[in-house]
Amino acid sequence: MSTTSSRLAELRKSYERAELSEDASNADPLRQFDQWIGEAISAEIPEPNAMTLATVGSDLRPSSRIVLIKGYDERGMTWYTNYESRKGQQLAGNPFAALQFHWVELERVVRIEGRVEKTTPEESDAYFATRPLDSRIGAWASPQSQVIASRAVLVTNAAKYGAQYMLNPPRPAHWGGYRLVPDQWEFWQGRKSRLHDRLRYALRDGAWVRERLAP
Repeated sequence: MSTTSSRLAELRKSYERAELSEDASNADPLRQFDQWIGEAISAEIPEPNAMTLATVGSDLRPSSRIVLIKGYDERGMTWYTNYESRKGQQLAGNPFAALQFHWVELERVVRIEGRVEKTTPEESDAYFATRPLDSRIGAWASPQSQVIASRAVLVTNAAKYGAQYMLNPPRPAHWGGYRLVPDQWEFWQGRKSRLHDRLRYALRDGAWVRERLAP
């Protein structure tokens, strides 16, 4: 066993920043999320919009990656990506996924599960138009998740599509938004002695039921 590996078991942290009680939390999970992500942004922690997206393919093997949330409302949580990527292919076959935010500095985690749907072409067009030019060209240049010979492929593709579309590249048909429609939320607040606070919101008969889970 390596020295670094052996040190992992010795790592300890006492979580003592805050608490999460039923009385202090919102009965609506979206409002609770709005409060927590707002506090994460105000705390100026690195990339508070970064979330882990977990999907499961037809082979029943789960995979995860980091994506950036680009919006949320009563309809769900939205991000944008290449529809032909590995996650896009997995979502095409199994439209259920899980999201997780981990705000280390606030000792908080939010987990969200639900069904995923594509955003409308109009929504995808509107967001694509707000992206920096190099990101819009990049959407054309990168055959996401496919094997490529070298980085030179990306550089060549970027030059090709940059020359073709100049300052106004359109949104590729293979690129757009997804929206996860939640049916379950969990809010985790680290507490001392590993007696963490966990509040789960489950959608039952059209209403959110809030429950406390053992840590």
